[in-house]
Amino acid sequence: MSVAKVGSMGSLSSDIFYDILKRLDGPTLANAACACAAFSSISREERLWENVCSSMWPSTNREDVKSLISSIGGFRKFYADCFPLIVNKEVPEFQFNDYIEYPEEWSEAEYYGDMDEFESTSPSDFVSIVDIRYKDKTICSKVLWGIPNANGFNGWFDNCPFRIDLLTYSPNDDQPEDECILSVSDGLPPISSMQRERKDGKLWCELRDGIRLSWIVVNRKIKQAANLSSWSPLGGQRHWPTDRDFLIRFGSVLPAKDVLPCRVAECILVMKFRVIQTEGDGVQTTLKLMELSMQMEDMEGAHVNGRNSLFILKEALSCYRSKNYGEVLESCNQYSKVQNELKEEKMRIENRLDRLCILSGIAAFITFCYYLL
Repeated sequence: MSVAKVGSMGSLSSDIFYDILKRLDGPTLANAACACAAFSSISREERLWENVCSSMWPSTNREDVKSLISSIGGFRKFYADCFPLIVNKEVPEFQFNDYIEYPEEWSEAEYYGDMDEFESTSPSDFVSIVDIRYKDKTICSKVLWGIPNANGFNGWFDNCPFRIDLLTYSPNDDQPEDECILSVSDGLPPISSMQRERKDGKLWCELRDGIRLSWIVVNRKIKQAANLSSWSPLGGQRHWPTDRDFLIRFGSVLPAKDVLPCRVAECILVMKFRVIQTEGDGVQTTLKLMELSMQMEDMEGAHVNGRNSLFILKEALSCYRSKNYGEVLESCNQYSKVQNELKEEKMRIENRLDRLCILSGIAAFITFCYYLL
């Protein structure tokens, strides 16, 4: 059987090119756009990138989200902004003196930033687009418009620790959203008892290795978006706070040069699953998602307030990003290294102070006894 030779790419119909490109995933489509002029022209079609985004982030299938993405530049721009992950290459080297004088070096006006800038940054400007996958299967999709309870009285949001509990907020209390459930039919390994799981940790390992999180934040006012998740877990803790709970941590290191004294902040995304059923009597091993939250912490582990968190989120939407996951891990590991060195130095100083207090007490006691005698 012989195959007819094609004289040139131009002799092929653009419909054939389109049919080829629509079957590609995002990275492959981006590479194909660089292959030739025909592919480059067709790859500008918004419909192609809409298909890519809906496949990767099912939340973008919603009509309100489609309208949002169109208003900030379209699906092609949205993918270019949100597929690469945030990399902060400016994590400061450990210098304890930079942090020990935290309250004295920064005045209240300096710490809280420019009032005009804050007034131009509103909680209602932000939209969260969240998708959870387990072994390439979408198990949960959420969209949150604005930041709940951010317009409270007496500046409550501005001064309290920033936190978004995604599962505790329902836009319509009369229609509660579906629960997020994982079972053996989704690929979880069966476990006969929690005692067995505590010994071998098979369920924990499968969950940690298979779960993926995307938490995209969009600022409608400045028309920018970014993915604040690390996609894969950065860490976790099993059997805590109860024997049936599994905590999984995602996140990213965000720039805060003009916001916090330590110049960086950590966006922490916490996911908590609970074992609600174990194997036996026709019942499958089942996990339920109990918590999905976002919070901000500075280098010392202190929670960042709502006011400064808005500044950090806004700055994060325009910072450097990379498709190299190794760079993302390197940035997170560097942050953890500096944070651990800071904690160790603080412990050493506290130990020295403890010893000094003990010696001072002994000296005072000896002096007191000497004068009595």
